[in-house]
Amino acid sequence: MKTHNVNWETLRSQAQQLLMSLDVNEQEALTIADNLVDADLCGVESHGVSRMAIYMKRISSGVVEKKAREIIREEHPSSIAWDGCNSMGMITGTNAMKRCIEKAKETGCCFVAVNHSNHYGMASYYVKMGADAGMVSFSGTNAPPNIAPWGSSKAYVGTNPLAIAVPTHGEPMLLDMAPSVVAMGKVILAAKLGKTIPEGWAQTADGKPTTDPKEGMKGTVLPIGGPKGYGLSLFMDVLCGILSDAEYGPHLNNMWHDFENPQNVGHVFCCIDISKFIDIGTFKDRMMQMVQELKALPKNPGVSEIFIPGEIEQRRRMERKKNGIELADVVFNELKSLCEQYGTQFILEGEMK
Repeated sequence: MKTHNVNWETLRSQAQQLLMSLDVNEQEALTIADNLVDADLCGVESHGVSRMAIYMKRISSGVVEKKAREIIREEHPSSIAWDGCNSMGMITGTNAMKRCIEKAKETGCCFVAVNHSNHYGMASYYVKMGADAGMVSFSGTNAPPNIAPWGSSKAYVGTNPLAIAVPTHGEPMLLDMAPSVVAMGKVILAAKLGKTIPEGWAQTADGKPTTDPKEGMKGTVLPIGGPKGYGLSLFMDVLCGILSDAEYGPHLNNMWHDFENPQNVGHVFCCIDISKFIDIGTFKDRMMQMVQELKALPKNPGVSEIFIPGEIEQRRRMERKKNGIELADVVFNELKSLCEQYGTQFILEGEMK
């Protein structure tokens, strides 16, 4: 498969300029672009700049607000009910997490529930903000249905991800996972790239296994651990959809096909100020001890290293910042076409051969 090696900062600038062509303000466009490119840096291409086309289409159609705003519906010492006012999810998510951190510093912990939002990218983007501020941090979001309840072939809940991060003396220990074997975004990306998918990723609309991503998109992705993944997704929808007063399950509008009705996605953010429980230096010392003990455990045959959650992605991020991001030819050309469509200079050409 042909790829194009591009500099991550140039790629971020390209995405920012495209968004600004739709009158998204400079700083908000940078936040959205940074979130997308961070996904590509981590190797989560399903949430990277391959999503630019759908974001541009949704903003230009007016189904998503190009100028972000918010309404605080309820605020108490340790909680906020936040209305995203149909803004881009990355802006709503970043602002909500910043406020969550501020309140947690005051009261010890804070929980923010958001409604009237949109797709917010990688959940890890937000919990890393919390960990960098000395917090145990958690975030999750819901999504339109693409997981069937265990025993059914009919989708009801989304691949509703959750992420949690804690600080160490180095990079945070960070878990970001969907309750499905893979995110639907990976199935969509495989279809875009003309690839097959492994058996066990998805089922057809009538509940049969498939390796055809287009059939998987018509059907559902499979939950991790069978009923356990389904249960996890369902409870994330309770927090993100029902508690926040957003939509949930089959009531969420589809980002890819509905350009008339807002999605009303829900998110949750939670921060716990470690210093209110234990000295932050002591906490990080003990975290490093845990990491060292994990690394020193005996390895199974064929295993060269035991990894900590988030470690592989962080190594990939550092390597790609240094050596460039390999963009699939179809994504590269899609960005080029978007620049032509929206009258933006294409700055990736000949970027890093």
